[in-house]
Amino acid sequence: MATDLSDYAIIKEGEAEILMHAKNQVFYNKTQVNNRDVSIAVLRTFITKRKEEHEARLSKKTKTAVKESDKDASNCVVEEVPIEPANHEEKTNGDCEMAAEVSQDEPCSVSEEPEKVTEGKWCGELKPPRVLEALSASGLRALRYAREVEGIGQVVALDNDKDAVEACRRNIKFNGSVACSKVESHLADARVHMLTHPKEFDVVDLDPYGSPSVFLDSAVQSVVDGGLLMCTATDMAVLCGGNGEVCYSKYGSYPLRGKYCHEMALRILLACIESHANRYKRYIVPVLSVQMDFYVRVFVRIYSSASAMKNTPLKLSYVYQCIGCDSFHLQPIGRTVTKNTSVRYLPGFGPVVPQECSDCGKKFNMGGPIWSAPIHDQEWVTSILSDVKSMKERYPAYDRISAVLTTISEELPDVPLFLSLHNLCATLKCTSPSAVIFRSAVINAGYRISGTHVNPLGLKSDAPMDVIWDIMRCWVKNHPVKPQPADQSGTVILAKEPVLHANFARAVASLSKAQTKKVARFLPNPERHWGPKLRAGRTITSKHISLLGPEAVNEHLNHEDGEEHDAKRQKVEDQPTPN
Repeated sequence: MATDLSDYAIIKEGEAEILMHAKNQVFYNKTQVNNRDVSIAVLRTFITKRKEEHEARLSKKTKTAVKESDKDASNCVVEEVPIEPANHEEKTNGDCEMAAEVSQDEPCSVSEEPEKVTEGKWCGELKPPRVLEALSASGLRALRYAREVEGIGQVVALDNDKDAVEACRRNIKFNGSVACSKVESHLADARVHMLTHPKEFDVVDLDPYGSPSVFLDSAVQSVVDGGLLMCTATDMAVLCGGNGEVCYSKYGSYPLRGKYCHEMALRILLACIESHANRYKRYIVPVLSVQMDFYVRVFVRIYSSASAMKNTPLKLSYVYQCIGCDSFHLQPIGRTVTKNTSVRYLPGFGPVVPQECSDCGKKFNMGGPIWSAPIHDQEWVTSILSDVKSMKERYPAYDRISAVLTTISEELPDVPLFLSLHNLCATLKCTSPSAVIFRSAVINAGYRISGTHVNPLGLKSDAPMDVIWDIMRCWVKNHPVKPQPADQSGTVILAKEPVLHANFARAVASLSKAQTKKVARFLPNPERHWGPKLRAGRTITSKHISLLGPEAVNEHLNHEDGEEHDAKRQKVEDQPTPN
């Protein structure tokens, strides 16, 4: 059936083009170009790393086979040598295990169910990765994957809305033969599809409108060992502490409303994914975690190992946040005790804080558990950033994603959450030192400090809170403040003499490499009303001006008025004239 293009607007992003109807039938958000660009960059790096890991395993198994054959030859034993995996822990990368009776040069045996071989027998040749886009809407993301990512295999786009599936199929045809050969669209419930296709997809992409929590259990089961799960959460009001009880019901963690709430949202999502993976003797390894615009996006690899899964309590912590000052402390859930070669897993020691804050005397709020292990793999971040810079013309949002990745590459990977220098000064009612001076004081005290991609004013440091407050006490001695009421947190903090005498001399490492080169790290939005959009199917009215802008709303309303006028005129013309 031919499509009348006059009813559609053609939207081009990267190398893909889609047809969007004037009515709000299928969801599309221009803002998510940042999300899609980062996903493409990570996907390219994943394909490269996957190939390198496959070649390394292949080389290792070949060497093992050669050693075994040499050993048999020296013993004059003539028999066919089966190729066994050198280490059963290596069965975590998803391609497949070596068939016991198949030699290196022989072709792989064909399974009776070819669609379910992604994780099965270990073949000499690496198959292109299969990608599942669980919530495809217009299909733009799937089309960009198919057209822009070299070496990608089949891309399966799912949606449980008929209009969305029709739009996706229309867009697949509109994008030509490459899209038609690689992308397929199905009308299906993503949860059911993922549950009925366990360990079949090398990459699963979840980008729902709102919370991904209902999809996580099936998603962690559908990824092959060593595969990649890409997950977005846009319910930031819930994750950042606006509705703590809702967050707990969806993600199993209680959020706190600190300046670090957006990073805490990332860590809550990672802890939730890990929790779902653990139920199936699997665990996650985060490679990149990003907070941008109005959402968080995490990229994790999923592996299967009952023994490695025992380390999960070591990666999770509760957070104690003082209600009077910015002091926060982490309480690890678990610990290990090593004796000779045996390792025992025990509950963590606690509590890490007294009933009242040792700095200001106020009570603590407790949140979590959150993921307290690193949220990025710095090797991956470096690879992704170099790939983005080498192909900048292929990323529509190059400026924004390169700025974010540059900032992430300079973060301290092993320091959870961060402090806000302005909040510290607000507690003490003092003027703020420049970030360079404060960073220098921390470095001169023998600790590390860095920025964070989440907040331009945020500072990550491994310095304990008593050192941070000593530095601020020394700053206030040189920059006195007005007397404050005795019950104020700042007054209690300043009443104590500093144990550490801070050195505010400028340190060499007080500026990051990007700051030294004046590389832009935090860019403004490219246009007004850059943010979330209406859910598909909702009627656009004048109350949506704050989301869409007056031009878009007026254009839509005028279009609807024109259609209504044409429909009335057609109805009048169709009425029979009286004789």
